[in-house]
Amino acid sequence: MSRCTAAVRGHRSAAAAADCPACSSRYGRYSGYSAYSSPSYSSSGSSGGRIGSGGSRPRWSPAGSVLVYTPTEVSALTPIRKSVENLPKPPEIRDVFLCHAWDDRQGAAKDLHDSLESCGVRVWFSEKDVGLGVPLLRAIDKGLANSKIGIVLVTPALLRRLPAEGIADKELSALLAGERLVPVVHGTTYEALREVSPLLASRSGLSTTEDSIAGVAAKLAELVKLDPSPGAIS
Repeated sequence: MSRCTAAVRGHRSAAAAADCPACSSRYGRYSGYSAYSSPSYSSSGSSGGRIGSGGSRPRWSPAGSVLVYTPTEVSALTPIRKSVENLPKPPEIRDVFLCHAWDDRQGAAKDLHDSLESCGVRVWFSEKDVGLGVPLLRAIDKGLANSKIGIVLVTPALLRRLPAEGIADKELSALLAGERLVPVVHGTTYEALREVSPLLASRSGLSTTEDSIAGVAAKLAELVKLDPSPGAIS
C-alpha cells in the first residue's frame, strides 16, 4: 500500500498533494485542500492561472473566463469579495492599494502594477500617486481609505524591511484590520513569511511560485470587478 508523504513533505500546495502516492488519486492533479487546512499560497498553474479540469471557478468569475482557481484560493478570496461588494462607493475609489517594499518599487512591484493596469484595474501605487512635496503618510492614509482592497507584495525585500517598522509596516497594520487584504507571495516562501509576520502569514492569498505575475493580476482583476457576466458559477 502506498504511504502518504504529508508527514515528511507536507501538502501545502495542490502540486504537493498530487505528488503524494497515497493522495494523488483522491485529490487529482490540481484539486488542492479546503480552507481549513494550513494556510497556503498554492496557485493554479504556470501559465497565467490556466489549469486543467480539477480546479474551481468562484461565483464572481465570468462564465467565459479562462482562469480556474484552486479550492484554497476560492476560500481565501471569498471574504475579500464580500467586503468589496459591501463597500460604499465614493466617487474616486481605486480598485487596489499596492503595499510593497521600497526596494521593489522599480522591480516586482512595478511589474505587478503594470499587469494589474493592463487588466483594467485602478491601482494606488506610491511611485505615481505621491507627488513632490506631498506628505507621504497622509497620501498613504488617503490611498488606503479610497481603495477597495489592499495587496501586500511579499518579497525578500519586504521581509527584510518589516522588522524595522517602516512605512510598509504601517500600511500592513492598517490592511490587516479588516477582510480586505490579499497577500501576493513572490520570490520567497510561506515559512519565511511566518518567521517575520505570523499575523500576515495567517492570511491565505496568491503566489507566483506556480503562477505568473500576469496570472495573479488577472485573478485580482476578476476579484474587484463588480459586474461579472451572467452565468458565473458559485
